[in-house]
Amino acid sequence: MALFTVDVWCVQQAAVKYSHTIRYKVQHHTPSMRGFYSVSLNLWNSLAATWLTLSLTPFIILQAASKQNTWAAMAPSAVDVQQAVQQITEKVLPGKQDKVEISVLPVRENKTETDTASKAPLPKPADGVVPETLKGHKEPLKLSGALDKFHSFDVTPIIGREFTNVDLAEWLHAPNSDELLRDLAITISQRGVVFFRKQDNITDDLQKELIQRLGELSGKPSTSKLHIHPVSNAAREDNGKDDEISVISSTQAKKLYSDKTKELGNFGNRQSGKQQWHSDITFEPIPSDYAVLRLTKLPKTGGDTLWASGYELYDRISPTLRNLLDTLTAYYAQPGFNDAANRNGFSLYTSERGAPENVGDLLEAIHPVIRTNPVTGWKSVFAVGHHVQRIYGLSEDESKHFLDWFVQLIVENHDLQVRYRWQDVNDLAIWDNRSVYHSATWDYLYEPGLGERTGSRAVSLGEKPYIDPQSTSRREALRKQEA
Repeated sequence: MALFTVDVWCVQQAAVKYSHTIRYKVQHHTPSMRGFYSVSLNLWNSLAATWLTLSLTPFIILQAASKQNTWAAMAPSAVDVQQAVQQITEKVLPGKQDKVEISVLPVRENKTETDTASKAPLPKPADGVVPETLKGHKEPLKLSGALDKFHSFDVTPIIGREFTNVDLAEWLHAPNSDELLRDLAITISQRGVVFFRKQDNITDDLQKELIQRLGELSGKPSTSKLHIHPVSNAAREDNGKDDEISVISSTQAKKLYSDKTKELGNFGNRQSGKQQWHSDITFEPIPSDYAVLRLTKLPKTGGDTLWASGYELYDRISPTLRNLLDTLTAYYAQPGFNDAANRNGFSLYTSERGAPENVGDLLEAIHPVIRTNPVTGWKSVFAVGHHVQRIYGLSEDESKHFLDWFVQLIVENHDLQVRYRWQDVNDLAIWDNRSVYHSATWDYLYEPGLGERTGSRAVSLGEKPYIDPQSTSRREALRKQEA
């Protein structure tokens, strides 16, 4: 009987081990092999039962035919055999009515056709998500020289340009308006941000026309219009009259984000403002290309805005690491807006926000970590700021390390930043959200007597973010031009 017990135990352990091995392969192997292992699991269930019966049958025969010899004394009874088969079968094989549950890790491509309108669940952070890749190659746009006769200067070597003595309203109505605005769009994409002082003739309507035409003349999709912000344009008491103009107001910010603004201002002994760096609305499936801000009320001092170059950030990274980052995607979301709405008793704007894909109150999207700007053909780091939650394909610690490191590179390299001091009412800035980040300065917010800061912002929507395998970094492109 002892020999039988050992034999049954060996059969049982082998069956359990092989069954678990197949189940693991079904759950974790590549998609092309999952079907093979699923069939193997079902075949194993059938063969195992037959194997158990055949392997134990000699004991039954021996029990019946040789009751008087030594071997018979060691053989189990028929009842023992039947109980052993039942024990192994229950532990290893599924019952006749049971179905084998196979959980397959989903692999979802970030395709051009979006399902955000139906709000399908986004992949979990551990899932593999392939970056949207441009099929073919898009040549960068080239300047026509239409702006050469207007005086301008580079604010820093890397980022920023300011035009002097220019009335943008005249450009909008000029006979060669399309040519002027197309070159302006290219200049903004190349320099990251462009400044114009005292644009007193620009109204909200002209501001909207300007930013929409910049996108259209540089090739954005026809379905991309002006963004409607889910908070700044929600149905609430501070809502402006125009859904396509976001009112930037320090008074409103103190009300909606009271928990954060006290930390951002001098009140609260804040030690770091690095988490304020961001690009606009990257939580939308179709995010922004260009944005324009015109301040209509200024504090006595303070309230500057800083921009940083995503092109230069990419250039500061070693080529080996760039090759890895080029293959990664990230999860972008802004749950804080829902919290602000619930805290202040209003609902988010959930209708179409400037593009058919941008709907609902689930403010989340999947975009590449590295993005190609279609106007310049240059790569930049896109996954920067408080809208970026997690990089796919990395552990939580690895993802946090990279996201923190991107911001650290911005903070520790002030030569890739430009700081703009708003001097007069109707000073205006236009930037390319695909390739720059910005951060407001809240130094005036809780200082008595400095006043409030208010402005009108219009945000154009662009294309679905992608990476062009043939695109290069900014410095590589400039070296080729000089060669």
